[in-house]
Amino acid sequence: MEQHINTKRVVTTVTKTLTLDLIDATGAATPLDTELAYNAADPFAVTATFLTVAGEVRWTFGRDLLIAGLYEPTGDGDVHVWPCLDNDAHAVVMIELCSPDGEALVQARTSDITAFVESMTQLVAPGAEAPLIDVDGAIAAILAEAA
Repeated sequence: MEQHINTKRVVTTVTKTLTLDLIDATGAATPLDTELAYNAADPFAVTATFLTVAGEVRWTFGRDLLIAGLYEPTGDGDVHVWPCLDNDAHAVVMIELCSPDGEALVQARTSDITAFVESMTQLVAPGAEAPLIDVDGAIAAILAEAA
């Protein structure tokens, strides 16, 4: 687990590099190097960057899905997360990602996701996200794009 610390700044990001298993339609697993990242500047989101042979693929989704998905099936729409057991009866977290371009099903060791979630929630506790949002900055960015 990496936490980027600058002695003059407060820690604002948490990252974890891990290997997930990409599960194909037959149930076969292919290792997939992945980086999970959380940035307090975008306090409701988690980004998963998958390192594929075709390049990096990024998915950003609600951190609440990752937190709740440790304990129960969660998610509507493009991202679903749920606890499960792999073929060897080890605890895993399943993450299903759907887009118009295709679908992916990946599994991660529960211990890896738990460690990331613990670091993320120590940085920003659940329920403490809203005050971290820069509403004025977001509105300015939207207006700048529209101009």
